[in-house]
Amino acid sequence: MTKTTRHVAFAAGIGLALTATAGNADVIKVGVVAPFSGPFAVYGQEFRGAIDTWVAQHGKMAGSHEVQFIFKDSGGPNPAAAKSATQELLIRDGVKYLAGYVFTPNALAAAPLASKAHVPTVIWNAATSIITTKSPEFIRTSFTLPQAAMPMADWAIAHGIKSVVIAVSDYGPGIDADKAFAKEFTAKGGTILDEIRMPVNTTDFSPFMQRIKSKAPNALFSFIPAGPPAFSFVKSYSDYGLKAAGIKFLGTGDLVDETELQGIGDAGIGVITAHHYSVAHDSAANKAFLAAFQKAAPNVTPNFAAVGAYDGMRVLYKMIEAGGTDGAKALKSVIGTSWESPRGPVTIDPRTRSLTQNMYIREVVKGADGKLENKEIDTIKDVPDLGLVSK
Repeated sequence: MTKTTRHVAFAAGIGLALTATAGNADVIKVGVVAPFSGPFAVYGQEFRGAIDTWVAQHGKMAGSHEVQFIFKDSGGPNPAAAKSATQELLIRDGVKYLAGYVFTPNALAAAPLASKAHVPTVIWNAATSIITTKSPEFIRTSFTLPQAAMPMADWAIAHGIKSVVIAVSDYGPGIDADKAFAKEFTAKGGTILDEIRMPVNTTDFSPFMQRIKSKAPNALFSFIPAGPPAFSFVKSYSDYGLKAAGIKFLGTGDLVDETELQGIGDAGIGVITAHHYSVAHDSAANKAFLAAFQKAAPNVTPNFAAVGAYDGMRVLYKMIEAGGTDGAKALKSVIGTSWESPRGPVTIDPRTRSLTQNMYIREVVKGADGKLENKEIDTIKDVPDLGLVSK
């Protein structure tokens, strides 16, 4: 090889290296783990809709970095699948951030992986309080069940409800909701007549409805994750005569999620829930979000999962802009930050890395257009994660 040839080869090699560096350095990969198939695929649809909405409004760049999303399907509550998907994203795809995680067992399966890799992870839905204690890399932009269940218990007592049967899905969030509601309700003088734990995937609630009805409580309190089980449970409440018997239906907002609400029909009218978001929330920020979401994802009905992901996108972009691939710097940049969400004012609580936010007591009613909506009838302001900190 001549001297000239060596110089040309060396220059070409440097050029290729610089091109590769320039092409890769500005791209930050984010892995999103969620159900994109199966009975809970609605969550994946909501997450994609929220991503598309945010990108349509703010573009693909976070500071000097282009953000690229890689999606992995976890199915329903399946920690093995979630762990495998997370490992693949970290090892094969080289993601620098993780997001999504609908179910508590799935988020817990990802915790040690995120911790070992030092990869910031934004939980867009999973709602058991302990989740953020399992990895210092976790931040949550959804809610926790104690945040909703304890205000619901306070409202029940204030409105003359003295006896309740609790019926929840038998996994982390359901247990959180059960314990939080029971603790607050009994502390204020209420009586729990029965506590029922139901398989998370069941849609046959007939034996449970008969059991609840036989106890003749003033009210039923329930948590079931949004999707086919929640839809069937609300329908069963009416079909098996609990509504006709005057048993009030109280719960968390997952039960009357907007994606299922119109299908539930009149069986849902009068259901009272506590939740951090309603599509009917009357604010300029929510109206702007709904308009943008409808344009970006016209075939998806936005719900609380969409808002959790939309706010999660804000957090991801801020972290990426501030920290790039430096996870510690990225996390530090968002702890304690506040903003106006479509749900109302929120703050990432430094104590819990979950949101302090308003909780709304909502009643299912027919709106002016004849469609059902979760009308906000009361607001409890600035509620922290009551599973980890006191009120």
